Amino acid sequence: MARGALFQLVRSQANHLKSSNFYSGGRLASYGTWPLIGGTKTDTSRVTHLAAINKRWLSQSATAQEDNKISIGPRKGGDRGNDEKDGGIVYYGPISSTIKKVKLLSLSTCCLSVSLGPVVTFMTSTDSNVILKGAVASTVIFFSASTTAVLHWFVSPYIHKLRWKPGSDSFEVEMMSWLATYLPKTIKFADIKPPETNRPFVMFKANGNFYFVDADHCHNKALLAKLTPQKPTHESAFKNL
Repeated sequence: MARGALFQLVRSQANHLKSSNFYSGGRLASYGTWPLIGGTKTDTSRVTHLAAINKRWLSQSATAQEDNKISIGPRKGGDRGNDEKDGGIVYYGPISSTIKKVKLLSLSTCCLSVSLGPVVTFMTSTDSNVILKGAVASTVIFFSASTTAVLHWFVSPYIHKLRWKPGSDSFEVEMMSWLATYLPKTIKFADIKPPETNRPFVMFKANGNFYFVDADHCHNKALLAKLTPQKPTHESAFKNL
C-alpha cells in the first residue's frame, strides 16, 4: 500500500512538471498574448524589444527592395530630407536611379564582352577559320562598346541633382561619369546659353557642355526661367547693331 501511494505521488509530480513545461513552451511560442495571462514586467519589455527589432528589420528589407527596383521619380531616403533642411531649392532627376542602373548594366556587359568574348569565340566551333573567329569576336566587342558609348552620349546632359539658393548667381549640379559615379559641378547663370543644337534632351549649354532639366518636375518657375535662355530674335539683333 505504501508502494502504491509512493507511485501515485511520483506520477502526480511528473504530470505537474509536464504541464508546467507545456505552459512555458506555449507561452514562449505565443509571445504576443502570454504577458496578459501572467507575464512579468521584464517579460513584457522583452517582447516589446523583440517586436521593435522585427519591425526595424521589415522596414530595412522593404527599403532595400525599393532601392533595387527601377522606378521613375526622386529617390526616397534621408538625403532628400537633409537637402530640404539645408534650405534652398533642390531638383531631382525623375529617372536618375533608372539611368544609373541601365548604365551599370551596359558597363558590365561591355566588360564581359571584352574579356570573355574572344575566349568563348575561339573555344567554340574549333573547325572554323581563325580569321572568322577573330572577326566575330571583334564585332561583338565593337557592338558592346558602341552601345555603351551611345548610351553615355545620350544621357550625359541629364542633371541628376540641382541645388540653388534664391538670390545666388550660381547653382550646383550632379552629373554622371562614364563609370556611373556622380560628379559635382558649379555653374553660373551668366554662363548659360541656348543649346543651338538638334541634340535630344538638351535644355541649355554652359562652358561648352550640354545640360538637361525635366521642366515637368522643376516646380520653381523662377529657376526654370533662368535655366531656359531665350534665343536672340532678329529684332533684338537689329537693335544691337
